[in-house]
Amino acid sequence: MEYDCGFTKENKWFRYRAAAIIVEDGCALFAGNELDDYYYSIGGGVHMGETAEDAVRREVLEETGVPYEVDRLAVIHENFFDESTGSLKGKDCHELSFYFLMKPRGTKELHSDSHTQGVKENVYWIPVEELDRYKAYPTFLKDFLGREHEGIEHIVTDERLAK
Repeated sequence: MEYDCGFTKENKWFRYRAAAIIVEDGCALFAGNELDDYYYSIGGGVHMGETAEDAVRREVLEETGVPYEVDRLAVIHENFFDESTGSLKGKDCHELSFYFLMKPRGTKELHSDSHTQGVKENVYWIPVEELDRYKAYPTFLKDFLGREHEGIEHIVTDERLAK
């Protein structure tokens, strides 16, 4: 059995996550499911003993059915949020994510058949120029994908402040 790097203690929840930034033909790839009213980046928890780069390759394959190649680490994201629904309801959440740019394949064709905790996940190509019209996380991606960038960026978001 694989264990994600994370923990819950009382009302605190922490997770170490690896995520992908996948862009094809001006569209960014997001996931969604029938329980949540938002879209989220492709990725998931890093397993104990696994590198973030190995984790993102594994997660991308699980969620898309396609073995994308890693281009480079692009963003280290510290995300703070409170959940009002689902398994994290009432939790003070802190997530540390490594976002990797994936190499484009030149096609949007995917072979997705992913399930998380028994819930079917679907993948969606959302035009980068229209990201602000969607409830899509992380919120920094619209800005990030709309400009030139070099090296690794450190981004901190605190969704708790938006309430």
